[in-house]
Amino acid sequence: MTTPEQVFGPLSPVEALTAIATIHQCLIDYCHGIDRCDAELVASVYHPDATDDHGSFVGLGTEFAIHATKKLRKYAIATTHFCGSPSIRFESPTVAHVETQVLAWHRVADSSQGREFLEEFCGRYFDRFECRDGDWRIAHRALTHDWDHKEFVDAAFTPGRFTPSPRQ
Repeated sequence: MTTPEQVFGPLSPVEALTAIATIHQCLIDYCHGIDRCDAELVASVYHPDATDDHGSFVGLGTEFAIHATKKLRKYAIATTHFCGSPSIRFESPTVAHVETQVLAWHRVADSSQGREFLEEFCGRYFDRFECRDGDWRIAHRALTHDWDHKEFVDAAFTPGRFTPSPRQ
């Protein structure tokens, strides 16, 4: 059984629920920023000195934001990142450990075969969030890999059927 003390940790219920909502919004902003190739939005979820270990990239979170959005803009036609419900544990009134499952789909053109494929990825973000001057953001992120899959696909809908994506 999970008790309120385990959920709220050293925070009052109002402080904890406010922190949880803020952390959740950071996770959503990250996914929106990645999918829209918006480096500024992605960078906004990290503290300026935050670090990110995505396996193929290890460095500052703000540098990852630029690296990832540039790479995805060139590589993928479209992406969708989806975060599951985060598990949040407060270490102190200003530090939270957050584990979040992530599912990502990258739609990619394979010019050598004249087709498109989907890369599917499932992993977990292990984040250390810190509250500095009332501002909860990621101080460190590590991405782990659970599984992945690649499959060739054919479009299910004719081009132009839907409103264009807000991707930059």
